Amino acid sequence: QVQLVESGGGLVQAGGSLRLSCAVSGRALSSYVMGWFRQAPGKEREFVTSINWSEGSTYYADSVKGRFTISRDNAKYTVYLQMNSLKPEDTAVYYCAAQLFGLPTMTNVDYWGQGTQVTVSS
Repeated sequence: QVQLVESGGGLVQAGGSLRLSCAVSGRALSSYVMGWFRQAPGKEREFVTSINWSEGSTYYADSVKGRFTISRDNAKYTVYLQMNSLKPEDTAVYYCAAQLFGLPTMTNVDYWGQGTQVTVSS
């Protein structure tokens, strides 16, 4: 069992930055791929980025490449999403996710966090 708790969402102006955190608890975390998804109003949930917990390799959706950075702190059992150059179209609920032995695209997520709202004003 893995539990995920997000924090750090909020309201920011276009061009600004936010950092989301995902506190992770559970066993055998080194076997997981951790990631972030987002869901905008009226749209399906979409993949944003992922990181392999043990190797540290990362993968990004084209829409955020060069603007967002995912990282993890093994000692704090926390995954971060640094979001820079934010755009109004980044407005969404952001979800932390975990998948056991998953592909970087995380097509079969095993655990979800509760989500945190990010709103980017123009």
